[in-house]
Amino acid sequence: MKLNVKITISKDSPTPFMGPGPAQLLEKIREYHSINLAAGSMNLSYAKALKILNRLEKSLGNPLLIRTRGGNDRGGTKVTPYGEKYLENFQKLQKKIETSAQKEFDIFQRRLQKGK
Repeated sequence: MKLNVKITISKDSPTPFMGPGPAQLLEKIREYHSINLAAGSMNLSYAKALKILNRLEKSLGNPLLIRTRGGNDRGGTKVTPYGEKYLENFQKLQKKIETSAQKEFDIFQRRLQKGK
């Protein structure tokens, strides 16, 4: 069996500002250089994606995106160096927690099998 762990981060409210969804949205923005295309690839509305991104930036107190207006040919969105670092470190944290949790779950299963 495999344990599934969902990591979320919240600040002053029970509503998390960071988790798998916002991480995937940042990854898609990095890939498409577009909030609209990133949102569409995740079946999110543009408005919902903006809400997620604005809450994330407000909670962190740092800009994660560089937005350039100008339509399909001249505009676009890039993840800032801070955003890249934040995403990379979040993914590392997530992997470490998942690995540790899986080890504990394996111990749990072995104890059950031994009848302890």
